[in-house]
Amino acid sequence: MNARYRPAVTALAAIIAVWLAALAAYAAFQYHKATAEKIRAYLQQTDLARLSAEARARALRDLAAKINALSPEERQRARLGRLWGDWFKQMTEAEKADFLDATLPSGFKQMLASFEQQPADKRQKAINDAIQRLRDERDSPQPGSNSNTNNSATNGPPVLSEDLQKKVVMTGLQSVYTSSSAETKAELAPLLEEIQHNMESGRMFRGGH
Repeated sequence: MNARYRPAVTALAAIIAVWLAALAAYAAFQYHKATAEKIRAYLQQTDLARLSAEARARALRDLAAKINALSPEERQRARLGRLWGDWFKQMTEAEKADFLDATLPSGFKQMLASFEQQPADKRQKAINDAIQRLRDERDSPQPGSNSNTNNSATNGPPVLSEDLQKKVVMTGLQSVYTSSSAETKAELAPLLEEIQHNMESGRMFRGGH
């Protein structure tokens, strides 16, 4: 090789190597990235009822870890679509309690306490706004999201049943959650996460959408 071109060729080779490494890292990230569709596949290929006690406990821990690894938006869509609803129905009461504790966001109890300290009219508006945003999220396909996930959410049950909405408004979110069954807590989970997100972002205190 002509010595005059050797530095340029070496620099080009180095640039190509860097790009190849970046592409490999991106591909690895995409492969390991948690998505609702990967969780759907995991649920479909695992029969919870056929697992031994040890394998069942491990499967539930794995599911909780996969849910916690989702982005907030993907996690919310998965919750609204009741993605793990069939598994939840098969869980024992103790398993349901552990699963709910494992999949609630950090700072959840502090959020509930802070929320209950707000004036009644602000709490009411926050609940109404959160429910509306969840409806919009459920009914509006998101760029890059799988159509099956969106369809299951859109065709599923309401974001929050009318009776539960009234109970939350009359009794208080914290009181309803702490005294409810595991099924009701699971139904409340998307609303709780949305309210927590609104509080952390400051949206709730700005009073706007």
